[in-house]
Amino acid sequence: MNDYWKEFPTIQQNLQDTCSLIEQQVKIRNKEIETALIDLTHSGGKLLRPAFFFLFSQMGDSSKQDQEQLIKIAASLEILHMATLIHDDIIDDSTLRRGIVTIQSKYGKDVAVYTGDLLFTEFFQLLSETMNGSSFLKTNANAMKRLLLGELDQMHTRYKKDMSVSDYLRSVNGKTAELFSLSCLEGAHFGHASKQVQRLARRIGRNIGIAFQVYDDILDYTADTTTLKKPVLEDLAQGVYTLPLILAIKQAPERFQPYLDKKEKITAEETLAVAELVLELGGIDEAKYFALKVTQKALTDIDTLPESVGKRQLEKLTELLLSRSF
Repeated sequence: MNDYWKEFPTIQQNLQDTCSLIEQQVKIRNKEIETALIDLTHSGGKLLRPAFFFLFSQMGDSSKQDQEQLIKIAASLEILHMATLIHDDIIDDSTLRRGIVTIQSKYGKDVAVYTGDLLFTEFFQLLSETMNGSSFLKTNANAMKRLLLGELDQMHTRYKKDMSVSDYLRSVNGKTAELFSLSCLEGAHFGHASKQVQRLARRIGRNIGIAFQVYDDILDYTADTTTLKKPVLEDLAQGVYTLPLILAIKQAPERFQPYLDKKEKITAEETLAVAELVLELGGIDEAKYFALKVTQKALTDIDTLPESVGKRQLEKLTELLLSRSF
């Protein structure tokens, strides 16, 4: 587990318990897949979704909370996230994830597909143990659908030179923000917070998720592979045009056209040239400003939450996401 959670003592043990449960869940008789999953669980995942889940759970009535239920739901959120990462790596043919060789690169695509599928079944198993009879079973199903639709939106707009900010946000709302929103909402609901806190949690989570993805896309242009722990400029090479590029293209579309017309034939040197143009034309700065505005929306809503042990830590974690290098 990452050391920075030491700065969040009210949830540190909860996150450790969540990691332990995930490790228990992935122990199966197929040792190759079990090893692949244990590698992934030990690879330094940020655990952001469980963290936001627990911070919002602290805004509820602790006397009504079932700690075992909370740990299982937090684990289900991280397991769902892990499953989507594995399948993303297959689609993108990625070689690195969190600084280690990806499952699909190390064990092959067949093992990776089965591993991702297994995690989906573990996700559903944990839901059945914690939400049987609850309306949140449907909430989770709807969230999974929106997550997939976001990925499909991204696939549909690959190599789209006139990609708009609206196109980008439609995809981000599904593929990233939906799970952050679900994590915050479920933390508030199963932590027995008020209906008002639950409504705010959903909106706060969505804005945090959008800002997180925008900043992730900024890092793709500004970080190096060692710091980011995955290949840089990978999205650009695969025709996934993110906010820094979209905003830069608006300034001088003709300067990008010779490169983007090449689509999948663009070379590594040419992707670097595009990245330099994005920086030169202010795409990075504009995207940072966009992420800052969305983060501020989340912080404004957080400020209206009732005082609790988790509120200030929620503010701290939200602000940390804007200054991260990982």
